[in-house]
Amino acid sequence: QVQLVESGGGLVQPGGSLRLSCATSGRFFSINFMGWYRQAPGKQRELVATFTNGDNTNYADAVKGRFTISRDNAKNTVYLQMSSLKPEDTAVYYCNAKIQMGSGRFPDDYWGQGTQVTVSS
Repeated sequence: QVQLVESGGGLVQPGGSLRLSCATSGRFFSINFMGWYRQAPGKQRELVATFTNGDNTNYADAVKGRFTISRDNAKNTVYLQMSSLKPEDTAVYYCNAKIQMGSGRFPDDYWGQGTQVTVSS
């Protein structure tokens, strides 16, 4: 069974940094990481950072200049480097990918289980 597994969350003080990772487990034909999203308590899930048109990236205005998305295709892993963290960045962070299970099959949408990021003094 294919899974996306996030890690790297935790408690950090305002102004601090964290690096989230999203790795894949299981067998699949191909994977296309779409990006990172987050959901704060009582709010809808929102886009944080995504890949567009290959290696181009797109960021939510709230995180521009502070967060960086990257990926290691050899490791089938995507990262989110977060710096200058603010209390409003507190949320559960999810990675999203489209995974093709076999040649000729349409890719399916996959989400990780999420990793909690808490920014507080």
